[in-house]
Amino acid sequence: MKKKYKGFYNQNSSYIFISLVLIVLMLAYGHYKEGIVAAIILLFFILYDVEKVRLKKDEWKNFIEDFSSSSDIAARNILINLPFPVIIASEKGNILWYNQSISNVFNDDILGNNLESLVQDKNLSNLLEKNSKPCKNFKIKEKYYDIYSSTMKIFEKNKEIFLIYFYDVTDKHEFEEEVSNCKTSVLLIEVDNLDEVIKSTPEDKKPLLKAQIETAINTYAKNISAMFKKYSTGKYVLVLQNKRLKLEAQKKFEILDQIREIDMGNSLAVTLSIGIGKSGKTPIENYNYAVLAKELALGRGGDQVVIKDGEQLLFYGGNTKEVEKRTKVRARVIGQSLMELVKESSNVFIMGHINPDIDCIGGAIGLYSVLSSKVEGKVHIVLDEANSSVKGIVDRLVENYDEYKDVFIKSSDCFELIDTSSLLILDDVNSRNYVLNEKILEEINKIVVIDHHRRAVNYIKDTILSYIESYASSTSELVTEMIQYMNENHKLKPIEAEALLAGIVVDTKHFSFKTGVRTFEAAAFLRKNGADTIEIKKLFSNDLENYIKKSEIIKSARIVHDNIAIAVCPKEIDSNIMAAQAADELLNITGMKASFVLVKIKNNILISGRSFGDINVQIVLEALGGGGHITMAGAKIKASSVDDVLNNLVNAIDKYLEEGE
Repeated sequence: MKKKYKGFYNQNSSYIFISLVLIVLMLAYGHYKEGIVAAIILLFFILYDVEKVRLKKDEWKNFIEDFSSSSDIAARNILINLPFPVIIASEKGNILWYNQSISNVFNDDILGNNLESLVQDKNLSNLLEKNSKPCKNFKIKEKYYDIYSSTMKIFEKNKEIFLIYFYDVTDKHEFEEEVSNCKTSVLLIEVDNLDEVIKSTPEDKKPLLKAQIETAINTYAKNISAMFKKYSTGKYVLVLQNKRLKLEAQKKFEILDQIREIDMGNSLAVTLSIGIGKSGKTPIENYNYAVLAKELALGRGGDQVVIKDGEQLLFYGGNTKEVEKRTKVRARVIGQSLMELVKESSNVFIMGHINPDIDCIGGAIGLYSVLSSKVEGKVHIVLDEANSSVKGIVDRLVENYDEYKDVFIKSSDCFELIDTSSLLILDDVNSRNYVLNEKILEEINKIVVIDHHRRAVNYIKDTILSYIESYASSTSELVTEMIQYMNENHKLKPIEAEALLAGIVVDTKHFSFKTGVRTFEAAAFLRKNGADTIEIKKLFSNDLENYIKKSEIIKSARIVHDNIAIAVCPKEIDSNIMAAQAADELLNITGMKASFVLVKIKNNILISGRSFGDINVQIVLEALGGGGHITMAGAKIKASSVDDVLNNLVNAIDKYLEEGE
């Protein structure tokens, strides 16, 4: 079996010919210096490749001589006559020999090629390690293989080589795929704003709207051959085969768009929250997965599909802005329930997220104010360090009111106060990864979450109360509404009211983003309680040095896709607050739809994302492990290189825009 080595001059003869023509033309037109230099470079590459091919030939020749002269004839014959494909490779991965069956795997002559360049996959190159694990269901062209490797000594030369075996498991893979496709998944659908949509519809068309919603879902179930059952108003359960689910995922669940297009004079669009449970060991496990997935879809604002595939979570949709709910019933119920929980607790700790902002601290101050009026002396606000955005309001409270001197405590001082009756209120955070101190979360059993961010993938479970309303502008808005039901006669101190109003102002960007009727009602209540807008303006003032630093960040911005600004903070700037402020400022540039600012703080890269809503910065940053809202999101990534994170961000933006299109 004579093998032919293909070198540079064989594989790239057309390029050599073109290069020679160009050199001749340069010489013909008098560019002698350039032509001679080009000829020397080309000659060098040809000679280098000739030598490289010669060395490969020698390596192969030596191996064949060793292989042929081996006294272990039985081992040699076994290798030659093996019925399945086998490759022998050197320690560097160069293919030294293969049997005839390898033509079933690779059509080309592969002798002398490197294994890593032959199949661009890290898992396959890992086979060239001792005690390596086999590659299971490895796809090469249209077939699947289980690939194993072992080492052996080359006969008298005592050299080590690798034997790589290819077992064709295509039939097994296709059978397993067919079995998997025939398995079923549970799909739960909920019309997540049914009451609001019906109220926005003319009276004579309300029955038609309900009928059209139900018809659309019923038709959808028939089209995907699913079992369909309505189990409550606006709630449905479907059971369908996995192969149908795959097709729906490829089509990005068109039912989301179809249901949104229903128009019966309703001023609000109909949206669905869909949770899907897959890969459970039993039907009840798939159902439980679907329940969790639907809760996550609702907590993230609705109008989306969440698939819980075992431990993996997949998201589709989620591009619709949250609709403000008219009723305040839930605020009253949560507020009154929280007050009862506090009365039953020995100590209450109010804790926010890492590097707390004014919305986080404002909400904590509002909660402390109303709770301490009923249970004096056992409510604490956990704050390790007051950054520049919250230091002003915290200092004013401590200076003006004696009761606040012992309210703010460090997280390390909490553990001696924690007992079995302690209560933890998480404020402005629902993700386990972003709480100020995760150890406190683990120590306390009774947990309440109050937050306005969309529910994160790793949201905190097993809570006694969970008040996550992604429609709200801020946590300060939610707390302000709750205060009015927790203690009707409670009077906020002016600085407390200013802390809450400052939280609303910051998160709405001075009432520009996510501002609804209830936002202004909350602001009016705080203004009645003495909040001074001039004092709030002073809280946001910058000194000249910080203003210049922010300008430097904005100056470094580059524009991608014509309407997205990305900036990286200079090395001397390590403030996440300044990065967030710069991201806000970048949106003021004409034509910008979104902005991202990266800042390195110690070993972490933090990203602040902002948009007007046309681009969902939450979905972009979720791809990097972050989260937030459509218009405001963030991410924290452990990395040493800003450039790597920047490239990942650009790739995430590209992927988001491609999928959106």
